[in-house]
Amino acid sequence: MGRQMTFGVIVGNRGFFPSHLAASGRTEMIAALERQGHKAIVTSAEQTAFGAVETYKEAMICAELFRQNAREIDGIIITLPNFGEERGIADAIRLANLQVPILIQATPDDAGKMSIAFRRDSFCGKMSICNNLRQYGIPYTLTSLHTEAPDSEEFARDLATFAATCRVVRGFRNLRIGAIGARPAAFNTVRYSEKLLEKSGITVDTLDLSEVFGRIRRLADDDGAVKEKLQAIKSYLPVNNTPEDALLKMAKLGVVIDGWMQGNALDVTSVQCWTSMEEFFGVVPCTVMSMMSEKLLPSACEVDTMGTLSMHALSLASETPSALLDWNNNYGGDPDKAVCFHCSNLPKHFFREGVKMDFQQIIAGTVGKENTFGTLDGRVKSGPMTFARFSTDEFAGTIRGYVGQGSFTDDPLTTFGGAGVVEIEHMQQLLRYICENGFEHHVAANFSHVGEGVKEAAEKYLRWPMHLHH
Repeated sequence: MGRQMTFGVIVGNRGFFPSHLAASGRTEMIAALERQGHKAIVTSAEQTAFGAVETYKEAMICAELFRQNAREIDGIIITLPNFGEERGIADAIRLANLQVPILIQATPDDAGKMSIAFRRDSFCGKMSICNNLRQYGIPYTLTSLHTEAPDSEEFARDLATFAATCRVVRGFRNLRIGAIGARPAAFNTVRYSEKLLEKSGITVDTLDLSEVFGRIRRLADDDGAVKEKLQAIKSYLPVNNTPEDALLKMAKLGVVIDGWMQGNALDVTSVQCWTSMEEFFGVVPCTVMSMMSEKLLPSACEVDTMGTLSMHALSLASETPSALLDWNNNYGGDPDKAVCFHCSNLPKHFFREGVKMDFQQIIAGTVGKENTFGTLDGRVKSGPMTFARFSTDEFAGTIRGYVGQGSFTDDPLTTFGGAGVVEIEHMQQLLRYICENGFEHHVAANFSHVGEGVKEAAEKYLRWPMHLHH
């Protein structure tokens, strides 16, 4: 189970419907949240009638409670045990002004209990709530079924997806990305607009490689932080025949990046590699980047800052490490399979047993094997896969993206670096979409199925056009 989420809960009630349903519905929703390890902030029966929100006065009480807990609340859940008073609910959200995702749940009627004492009409009331929120300009999320009980399996799945959406939205709020080095000249594909990111509340801080190398030169070999990082590298994976001086360079690189991130309150990074790092420093940064991604601090190569953002969305949603991969090769003649590859800085989480440190075979041909130690070499394990890509579209003046789900397979593959076979239904349509819309060849991937949650966060709450691949 991931970190505990906190949800502001608004219980709907309309007086001429059975109010005892509001009271029991409040209890049922709190229990549903607690079953997934989450916390509810909701008005009590002493603060409002039945702990629900119906009148404008109750809306003000609820909004004040939410404002007092604004830093803690990840999202708002509207639960409708009966029809609900649409104005009171919408007013409470407007007055609180938390700018967090909102989930609307309506409890189904029992066909055998349709008398006035038990009839809910939340089926109908949900439409009125949605209508009002639309009038107020407030975005919201729907459950997969129009009505579902708080204790149902359907709502449990919807709650997990909504929690993922809330983590992405909160994680992108005031996000700070570190971009280390210049975009490699040969990679026009990773160009992006810092201004469009800033408009969405995401800041990019830059650091030139000359400054990185300069700071490294000032570090003594026996510096305490360097020795600690060197030990962490050796504990992270088998270093095999990697020369000790190469490991020391990696340790110093890691210390400099750590210090820069901490000093500038940075959350994630993108790093120049190809081929300045190898020619003028003598190692690849892969292991250092892999260790950051493993700690849910994603790091993307080739200064692919939008790739880092894509990785971060998946890590926030799933609470597990993400990798940046190339859509790299066809897999035989199967139109729904492909080889995803990088050379590689994948987090250790992605590999089967047997992953080891090695040299970078592609770059070694031009800069020499001795300057390319530090890659992770191994086969990607099998399991569920979510893939995602964000891109800045300067011509349309927006950030846009795509997301979808598939799986990593156990199909045989013999190659170097970090490679895996992926299977995605209707993959040819996806590839056509990527090419027709000019998306990059890099894609973020994660061992999870969180596509719906990521899509909802980006499209509904960040207002970025998204394509969900089916």
